[in-house]
Amino acid sequence: MSPVDEEEQSVIARNEALFREINEGIERGQWPGEEDAPVGFRCECARLGCNELIELTVRQYERVRADPRRFVVAPGHELPDGETVVDSGGGYVVVEKRDQAGATAEGTDPRS
Repeated sequence: MSPVDEEEQSVIARNEALFREINEGIERGQWPGEEDAPVGFRCECARLGCNELIELTVRQYERVRADPRRFVVAPGHELPDGETVVDSGGGYVVVEKRDQAGATAEGTDPRS
């Protein structure tokens, strides 16, 4: 991967990390005992202007967040050049960042 590609992947990962922070706030706003209720989370993809909501439970979101390199995105919003699909569910896809994007995702994880 060339330095330009690494920088571009890093920028993408930082953008996605912002959506991850929004979703952290959504998760914190849920009442205790509602871990299995469907919640609308923001798509954590790199597409400019994406406002898609993805419905999953807090428990499902926690499984994604267990790994700082993983993000939840709407189907079709994957970036094959910088991430690998590791799981999918009804209406969402879990991707894992690779290379520099993965390192950036780990470095920007609010839970780290």
